[in-house]
Amino acid sequence: MTTSDEAPFVRVCELSKHADRSVTVKGWVYHLRAKGKLVFLVLRDGSGLVQCVGVKGEMDDAQFDEIQRLPMESSIEVRGKVRLDARAPGGAEVGISFVTVLQKADADFPIQPKEHGTGFLMENRHLWLRSRKPWACLRIRDRAIRSIREYFHELGFINIDSPIFTPAACEGTSTLFEVDYFDDKAYLTQSGQLYAEAAAMAFGKVFTFGPTFRAEKSKTRRHLTEFWMVEPEVAFATLDDVMSLAEGLLCRVVGDALTDCKEELKVLERDVTKLECIRAPFPRLSYDEAAKYLQSKGLPFEYGNDFGAPDETAIGEKYDRPVMIHRYPHQVKAFYMKRDPQDPRWALCVDVIAPEGYGEVIGGSQREENLAVLRSRIEEHKLPMDAFQWYLDLRRFGSVPHSGFGMGLERCVAWICGVDHLRECIPFPRMLHKIYP
Repeated sequence: MTTSDEAPFVRVCELSKHADRSVTVKGWVYHLRAKGKLVFLVLRDGSGLVQCVGVKGEMDDAQFDEIQRLPMESSIEVRGKVRLDARAPGGAEVGISFVTVLQKADADFPIQPKEHGTGFLMENRHLWLRSRKPWACLRIRDRAIRSIREYFHELGFINIDSPIFTPAACEGTSTLFEVDYFDDKAYLTQSGQLYAEAAAMAFGKVFTFGPTFRAEKSKTRRHLTEFWMVEPEVAFATLDDVMSLAEGLLCRVVGDALTDCKEELKVLERDVTKLECIRAPFPRLSYDEAAKYLQSKGLPFEYGNDFGAPDETAIGEKYDRPVMIHRYPHQVKAFYMKRDPQDPRWALCVDVIAPEGYGEVIGGSQREENLAVLRSRIEEHKLPMDAFQWYLDLRRFGSVPHSGFGMGLERCVAWICGVDHLRECIPFPRMLHKIYP
């Protein structure tokens, strides 16, 4: 888009390419300070911040007076010459020659440069997104999404969109959102995995990527009721195969963030030396080994249970990179997980635990490919057999060993950003008692 031949419209992130040229920048007033014959106006346009400097006598007097009174978040166009300055945000500033006020904002913008409570910020999430920390988190989220897609496409995967309405549970019946579906009932999806398994039998290597829903009545920092999950599924793959796939995915996502999100990580004051340690190979522990480690530390862990958040934190603290814990007791895992032929007490599964107390970011397994065994598991878990006939068909017609995993996007982004709560890593979080705005 061009404003004029003399002053083309340029995004803030591109200003350094236009040194000593007149340009037009469009955005919102982020900060304003007047000092005598000078006005320092920091403008944000979504791509970054730039300081625009107005000098009395070098611009229209009426405009000079007007911009001094602009409230925070007023929308404006600024025309002026770009000057490179290493001290300025983004390495450049604009000398103002002309300003157009598009909308003068209300004087009292709710979010001011002071401490606000989390509840207040969440109620004003639609405005809080304009602040630097949410801006940085969500740009890193965007880069993670691109990295995920690029990683799988480069490996020959096909993206398959799974349905949001499903007829039955995937993980269990206690955390489902039930909805009316014409004259029947349906559930909001907990996972796209079962549909990804069907697609893997058609395409070999697939992934689903979309919103998933869990009706857990949890208020912890690690839970949302709506979150995004990427779920690859691979035909003819073993547990070891998808463990290596998961390892590569995390290395790719973190590596791309370090390369392409330097400014965002700086805004978040993230200690990037911790992220620079994220390289393959990741340590791998059996459940048995991890449980013994917890017991050796005197932690109140009961052998045979799944690991809780404190257990995952304790295990993760031992390493400077994610740790892969495999082969859990089959009783604590989902019905579709294959048991270890070498020792049927264990399910062929893996959880990937992030360091720094961020807990599980990936969970996966080798799937049970035997028709009779899978049918018996559905019965054991008291799930509706009729709803799974299509899933059983995958074992009737050309069943093969296959494996996959799910990675929660927000958990991964929270870890990369170094933030405390998943709610900061999704534009409009949905939690227990939180559905506005």
